[in-house]
Amino acid sequence: MKTYDLYAIGNALVDAEYEVSDTQLQTMGVDKRHMTLIDSARRAELLGHLAGSTARRTGGGSAGNTVVALAQLGGRAFYSCRVADDEMGAFYTQDLIANGVATNLTRSLPAPGQTGSCMVMVTPDAERSMSTFLGATAELDHSALHEQDIAESRIYYMEGYLAASGTGLQAALHGRQMAQDAGVALASTLSDVSMINFCRSGLDAIIGNGLDYLFCNEEEAQVWCGSQDLQQICEQLSQLADTVCLTRGPQGCLVLEGKQKTAVPAVRVQALDTNGAGDMFAGAFLYAVTQGDSHARAAWLANQAASHVVSQYGNRLTRELLARIKRQAQDRWLADGARNDGQ
Repeated sequence: MKTYDLYAIGNALVDAEYEVSDTQLQTMGVDKRHMTLIDSARRAELLGHLAGSTARRTGGGSAGNTVVALAQLGGRAFYSCRVADDEMGAFYTQDLIANGVATNLTRSLPAPGQTGSCMVMVTPDAERSMSTFLGATAELDHSALHEQDIAESRIYYMEGYLAASGTGLQAALHGRQMAQDAGVALASTLSDVSMINFCRSGLDAIIGNGLDYLFCNEEEAQVWCGSQDLQQICEQLSQLADTVCLTRGPQGCLVLEGKQKTAVPAVRVQALDTNGAGDMFAGAFLYAVTQGDSHARAAWLANQAASHVVSQYGNRLTRELLARIKRQAQDRWLADGARNDGQ
């Protein structure tokens, strides 16, 4: 029996989420809907613009959100990352522990400097625009990896944002080889249009000769494939992984497996904040497949969980809400089974 369902490597970031107008975004010069890397001077400038605004603070980072979602649903997760010896680093470490995620942070001393942070700005149309100061996570390297724990995991997950980090990318690839050697399944995400536009070679390296699971949204898929033709996009993406989850917002998602394409409908909600939706989808999907569910059922659960994320402010759900969503999914499977038995 494996020790972990999911072993992930990614950026440790403390999120500070602000509600802003489109005018404010333009005044601050923030690129809407995308992630932009910033330095400490730019971070101070943005904080000056937002002086007096109230921010919601949570643990963040794309893969961090994914492992927390999986753990809250009842899965077993390990997260390799890097924080500094400061208050935010302690906050981030305790957040992982409180959510039941094992981590290298409890087995090594924190780094000097400042823990990474992400300023998430949410506009009234529910779009999120991120300005990310990497801080200590910019120096994430292979020392954060635990080879035995990778080997004892079902899936090894590489955060696509690591394509922007020299040492982080090399660490992800080092872990990828460890996982391959141990027969562990590989997963990743295209993460953001900015990663595709500016760090594509890093994403190509993460994908390598193919993944078991790949996650992306429709905009990322269009930019990656250089096309808006859905059929062409599906054909190209299917060459990258055995299973591709292509999320399409209110149109639900497509699960691509070779030439097979399964459409899974979305939940109709009033979107308030898209921050963390893709991370939640990946966490819920990978939880379900590691528990033996079909990919269609996993996508249904993932759509349910992601719909709750976008209908609230903040990048995560509570353990109690996720438990309720999981029970609803189980009730649905039982009802489906009863109907099939009666036919």
